[in-house]
Amino acid sequence: MPLRTFHRVFFAQIPALRLCAALLICVFAVAGHAASIRGVVADASGARVTGATVDLVSNGQVVGSAVSGADGSFQILTGLRGRFFLVVSASKFRQLETPGFYAGQLDNIERNIVLEPEWVHESIVVTATGTPTPQPQTGAATSVIGPNELELNLDMVSSLRLMPGTFVTQSGQRGAQSSLFVRGGDSDDNLVLIDGVNAGDLGGRFDFGTLSTTGLERSEVYRGPNSSLYGADAESSVVSVTSQHGTTNFPSLIFHGDWGNFQSSHEELEAAGTYGKLDYLGAYSWLQTANDLPNDEYHLGTAKANVGFQPTGSTQIRGTLHYGVDGTGVPGTWEFHHLADNATEKDQDLYISASIDNQTTADFHNMVRYGATRKREQYNLWEQTGAGVFDAYGDSFGDLVTITGANGYSVTGRALMDFAGTYPQGYQLFSNRDALVYQGDYTVTPHLTAQIGFGFEDERYTGEIERTNYDYRAAVHGDFKNRLFYTLGGDLEHYSLFGVQTTPRAGVSFYAFKPRKGVLSGTRLLFNFGDAVREPSGPDQLYSLYTFLEENGGQATIQQMHISPIAAPTARTYEGGVEQSFFSERLIFRTSFFHNEFGKQIEYVGLNLIPDLLPNLTPAQQNQLEQQLQADGAYELTLNTEAYRALGVEATVESGIGRYIFLRGGYTYLDSVIQRSFTNDDVDLLGPVPTFDGIPVGPDSPLVGARPFRRPPHTGFFAASYSQGRITAILGSAFVSRSDDSDFLGGYDINGGNSLLLPNRNLDHGYAKIDLGGSFRLLDWLGVYAQAENLTNDQHIAPIGYVSLPTSIRVGLKLQWGREKANVAPSAQR
Repeated sequence: MPLRTFHRVFFAQIPALRLCAALLICVFAVAGHAASIRGVVADASGARVTGATVDLVSNGQVVGSAVSGADGSFQILTGLRGRFFLVVSASKFRQLETPGFYAGQLDNIERNIVLEPEWVHESIVVTATGTPTPQPQTGAATSVIGPNELELNLDMVSSLRLMPGTFVTQSGQRGAQSSLFVRGGDSDDNLVLIDGVNAGDLGGRFDFGTLSTTGLERSEVYRGPNSSLYGADAESSVVSVTSQHGTTNFPSLIFHGDWGNFQSSHEELEAAGTYGKLDYLGAYSWLQTANDLPNDEYHLGTAKANVGFQPTGSTQIRGTLHYGVDGTGVPGTWEFHHLADNATEKDQDLYISASIDNQTTADFHNMVRYGATRKREQYNLWEQTGAGVFDAYGDSFGDLVTITGANGYSVTGRALMDFAGTYPQGYQLFSNRDALVYQGDYTVTPHLTAQIGFGFEDERYTGEIERTNYDYRAAVHGDFKNRLFYTLGGDLEHYSLFGVQTTPRAGVSFYAFKPRKGVLSGTRLLFNFGDAVREPSGPDQLYSLYTFLEENGGQATIQQMHISPIAAPTARTYEGGVEQSFFSERLIFRTSFFHNEFGKQIEYVGLNLIPDLLPNLTPAQQNQLEQQLQADGAYELTLNTEAYRALGVEATVESGIGRYIFLRGGYTYLDSVIQRSFTNDDVDLLGPVPTFDGIPVGPDSPLVGARPFRRPPHTGFFAASYSQGRITAILGSAFVSRSDDSDFLGGYDINGGNSLLLPNRNLDHGYAKIDLGGSFRLLDWLGVYAQAENLTNDQHIAPIGYVSLPTSIRVGLKLQWGREKANVAPSAQR
């Protein structure tokens, strides 16, 4: 080419070269200001997943996509800012949608993904380690109650029955006191958290019957002591409940309304959404029913709020509120009197949390949470009720009845209903707590994480008790070649009531054979050890036997019986088990053996023993003390004299049939034995143990060698769910054997004697409780649903003396405005 021609052609291309250079500069500038979303895709065993499709979704559109590499890593760059979520798909795994998050143009967001097998559920859990951890990487036993189980239920009582190692009693019908017993532990031994806030009364007492499922997203149940992470009260389990978040980029409204027998109705309205860096949810529900007994009407109103704000991609500020107001009649033990007390109980429960979460560096995460608990309980016995029969002191008695236990023994007579006194009478209880918690997690290496924490509590009870408590926590979590996973930790507790305690914990999960294809497709061994303590409750402290005797001239009895001030109950657990996968993880079988030792447990002394405890008083003075204690709501006195062990075996099986049917079932055998009891220890002073036809009876506490009350040796469950397209169906069934108990009628027959006491062994009935529910979406904005509970119509689900609710049926409508229609690829459909 001639030089002149070359010059002409070259210089003619200069504008085009300049344009290309400008475009390259723009591309690099955009990349320099793009948000980066990166992470690693792994399975529940920690193995990296190659070839997973990761879609970044915003406003219903896929705005970025990546495929995980050989090491499971992925990275997506986007020039957009706003709210996003990830949809992750891979062969042989269930599609996963992450919670929503905010990302600015300069933010680097890390989202590590754990995929579940397509056929079974292996959830991410927090209660076991304090940080989100795949369930197979912990040595602890943790079950998850998901949104499908919560949506159709009005409370958590039925859902808590559908897991191994748990037993729930409800002392009456809907709204009655509902208590949870885990692996032989007492009903006060469970730490209940609502959005991270301790929701129990002082000492752990919590009523699940009045906790509405409104606005709840999921619940974790950790079975075993965990004071090393949560301080006192986590003596036998941790139940952690979390709230729903707003997810749609516009306001959405959902209304539920249903009606059923027993004059029941339930309405619920929820509004939620996101706006820029803000997500919000507000909900309110109202439930009312007449139940099936006189003076047993019940209502519950619940308000829920959850607001989050992300100023940057690494910082989140969140506040939650749960407020419940309920009122219920308290007819009492109908089967003992065939009359209903004219009594009511009202509760106001407020739980508030405010937290700041910050990913300070790629390896260092910090969280600070303030929690407030405000609980009010008011009980009123409006009049003295009875069948017109009174004793010499003016105490009233019920109808002449025959009481028959599940063990076949029966007695006939009149049982005391109400003490003489001035009516109406009642009491008010206040339980307040303010708490501050800090937790820091530092990733030392990809295989080792260190955790430190601090907790402070200021607790007040009914204007008579104030406690200041401190916790100092430390733990490490790690793995060795993604085969051996371990947790080591401990807690130093300084509580104003019982002083300083230390509670260590260790957990190990080991894959003897990693998950793989085949009939035998993976074997995991687990071990868990832990110590725990529990705060005595407010009533335990106020009405301790030691304090009562000291205030009423019983110093001689204190010395003779070696009675001590109230102290902290303790627990220790050892657990070992195995998990076996079958048919390429389409079926998973788990079994574990646990051995729990419970010491210094709270034991109860009936008011009828006051004459033996205070022989220096006249009969009139003794009866007056009984009346005053009952008017204050103290039906028993407390002391730390009980010790027992509880060992057993849990076994569960879960599997999927296709992609839409999920089955799970379980069985628990519990062998629990009382090793020490106040009733047996002090026969010389209190006299011989009462008997029924020569059979020794523990009137208020179980006897040495017997089972603790309300701990059935055999429990089981089966659950099935189907969800596909517009249809959802859920079956839940719980099976329970007979259990030991007392009718607590010692000294309460017409003559002040023990003629109404029945043998403790197998006194409470076994039962099978079957529930069935489902929903069908007629249109995008309209659906119908129904729920039937207690299909066997068993009215002996409650402990002896109480009557359970017969078969109940509810039918309702669901209206939804603002249903999101995601315009994304099939692999990223929500």
